[in-house]
Amino acid sequence: MFSLYLDEDSTDRRRINALRAKGVDAISALEANMLGHSDEEQLDFATANNRAPCSFNIRDFHRIHVEYMNSGKDHAGIILVRQQQFSVGEYVRRIQILLEQKSSAEMRNQIEFLSGWG
Repeated sequence: MFSLYLDEDSTDRRRINALRAKGVDAISALEANMLGHSDEEQLDFATANNRAPCSFNIRDFHRIHVEYMNSGKDHAGIILVRQQQFSVGEYVRRIQILLEQKSSAEMRNQIEFLSGWG
């Protein structure tokens, strides 16, 4: 199982509390004192802490992923979610499925869209 980092766009307390209630190792940008940092800095922080960021910011994180890959940098994986797509319960259910089916090694340098984990 890999660890999660909920970036600034997805720091809803209900989500982080629900994830933790299910035993998921997750921290938020608020808890990490990363509010106001750029998306690149968010991914750098997540990478340095071996966490896969979860973000609603699909366009920017996809772009940063491509930049990482083109420059030979690694990251712990990225989970992208369309905003307002899932209730908190459905969000957590899909995260759990992803966590159960992919290891840290399998997530490395990958982008996963939460919509594909139903």
